[in-house]
Amino acid sequence: MDNLLDFTNKTALITGAASGFGKSLAQELAKRGANLVLADFNDAGLSQTVSETEALGANVVALVGDIADEKHAEQLVASAVETFGRLDIAVNNAGIAPALGPLTQIDADTLGRQLDVNTKGVAYGLKYQLRVMSSQKDGAILNVSSMAGLGGTPMGSSYGAAKHAVIGLTKTAAVECGSMNVRVNAICPFFTSTPMVDNPVMNPNNNIEEVNKNLARGCPMKRIARVEEIVNVMVMMLSPANSYMNGIAVPIDGGMSAM
Repeated sequence: MDNLLDFTNKTALITGAASGFGKSLAQELAKRGANLVLADFNDAGLSQTVSETEALGANVVALVGDIADEKHAEQLVASAVETFGRLDIAVNNAGIAPALGPLTQIDADTLGRQLDVNTKGVAYGLKYQLRVMSSQKDGAILNVSSMAGLGGTPMGSSYGAAKHAVIGLTKTAAVECGSMNVRVNAICPFFTSTPMVDNPVMNPNNNIEEVNKNLARGCPMKRIARVEEIVNVMVMMLSPANSYMNGIAVPIDGGMSAM
């Protein structure tokens, strides 16, 4: 296997692994020889991902829980070390979408839950992941932000605030731990056909095709992304051969950021 795509015996922790980016990335890393530590609050979905990645030959540990719970983040890292002896890769992917509405109507519950899951979940993950990787003097972390983390988010202010914070955490961690050979980056996808986008909150009329056309209207490529297009970039960013990329928030957006 090409060194760029070889994850043999690397231990990778992925949150939000029951569906979307997390599930697809787990499958891709399993094909490339990685050991997996997978997490999600969706027990049934997580079990399905475990079955599918084990069928691809991966050694898998799974833990159901809420990533907004700091203890859960600590347990995930501990499981990686106890089972596989180290933690080489961590992907803080778990996230939730908010109910849409103007900033003038923002409410405490929506804002609080966005910050709990989308920001604190990443911060808690980093806290324990960085401790292990810094002591190893080796590791790569990828935080899943969003194009909403790079610009304004009309009708989604709580989500945009949380995803901007993810980029701030990414850059801070990259600066603090770069000298210990720990790389921390963020990926910022445009709208992608995942369960988070194709759900009643984003799509109340259940017309997925029409909603996706509207979401893609301002994109130069005139479509939203496919999951595999985002995951392919995630694999490249995490590659052991990609050893000097650090502290970057990479937009994967069909050309939106070029406008």
